[in-house]
Amino acid sequence: MRLPNVIAFWTGQSLARQFLLAGGLISIIATLIVGTFVASLIEEAVTRNSAASTALYVDSIIAPILPDMTTTEKLDESIERVLDETLSQGALGQRLISFRLWRKDGTILYANDKTLMGKRLAPSEDLRAAFSGKMVSEFNRIDPEEAEALGNQTQPLLEIYNPVLQPWSGEVVAVSEFYEVATDFERSLQSARLRAWLAVIAVIAAIFSLLSLIVFRGSRLIELQRGLLNARVGELSHLLKQNRELHSRVQKASQQTTAINERFLRRLGADLHDGPAQLIAYASLRIDSPAILGAQALREAREAEVTSIKKSLQEAMREIRSICHDLILPEIEAANFQDVILQAVQRHRERTGVPIALTMAAVEWQPSPAEKICVYRFVQETLNNGWRHAGGLGQKVLQRLEEDCVVVDVIDTGPGFDPTQIKPTSLGIAGLRERIESLGGRFEIVSNSSGTTVTMTLKICETEKT
Repeated sequence: MRLPNVIAFWTGQSLARQFLLAGGLISIIATLIVGTFVASLIEEAVTRNSAASTALYVDSIIAPILPDMTTTEKLDESIERVLDETLSQGALGQRLISFRLWRKDGTILYANDKTLMGKRLAPSEDLRAAFSGKMVSEFNRIDPEEAEALGNQTQPLLEIYNPVLQPWSGEVVAVSEFYEVATDFERSLQSARLRAWLAVIAVIAAIFSLLSLIVFRGSRLIELQRGLLNARVGELSHLLKQNRELHSRVQKASQQTTAINERFLRRLGADLHDGPAQLIAYASLRIDSPAILGAQALREAREAEVTSIKKSLQEAMREIRSICHDLILPEIEAANFQDVILQAVQRHRERTGVPIALTMAAVEWQPSPAEKICVYRFVQETLNNGWRHAGGLGQKVLQRLEEDCVVVDVIDTGPGFDPTQIKPTSLGIAGLRERIESLGGRFEIVSNSSGTTVTMTLKICETEKT
């Protein structure tokens, strides 16, 4: 596996899994190092203790037999026979494979192998250490030459170099070298090694388990917080997207509202020009007519002309009042949501004389002034459209609740129309749609041969609740 793939695999793992992999590898390495070190220390200590006890036992038996080693150059035959008998019989005969007695200059004073007695060999490192007063022991580390001299023994052996001390001075006067059959010692050593390894493995495993528990708990907490943070970031991103869309809609609505206002002013000017202005102009022309100038001779004609002028002026005043009435809103600042709907319905009843069925559901909501105006204009405009185009047939207003929204339906049973044929320049419908959508609401029209339903929906959660 190439390095980039390894790095990609590693970075793709969770923190807990990274710790499990890295910590597990380190724990295994630490177990091997510590276990080897502890096992070697235990092996050394057990070997030393076992050798010390064996050396003490052998020394307690051999020491009384030996002569003064400071002056002895060669052992007497009687001493050799006693050593032969002692080392070949009893417990020593079963435990010891070989026994040698060394003098400081490297001369072998006594040995089981009689061919070695009297020979002078170069002292080994272990022998020199023993003459310095240190007991030396080794387990199953026999030199090839020594192994051949011992008959290539297959049994486990414990080699011991034990200093022989002068009783009154404590000086090392000789060194006894012997090999002990260490079958029991080997079993004890293996048992000690096993316990040492088990103890090291248990301690390392306990430490690793405790650290893993802490890391896994921390990792779960981090993952939980990361999930919450991602969810929060997602919510904020969604809100940001909604805000951007709303900002765009507000800008578009503002631009369209400006255009609609201009078209409304043009229509208002056209209405004033084509209605009251024409009637007033007609009255002005009638004032300058010959019937007025010859009023004394033509009394009846004058009265007829005056009556016609009054009628034109009265009709002009009615149209002006009607236009002003539609432009001026009632006092709705202090009114609640349902009162706004009720006022719009009552005004339409008073102006047209058409009965309007009104149904409202209880709602605890205080809309903002902009929302009140929007609701009033919606009810006013849709009722006027139904009166003009459907003759006011079956008109009714239905206010209801849907989850966190208030819904207002204006319904009539007229012949209906095709909503797709509404032009973007239409002042009434286009103005209502832009006004409602600028407040975050929804505007819908459903029309067929059975009638028309115009629906406005506003979210309560986006406004202040009481």
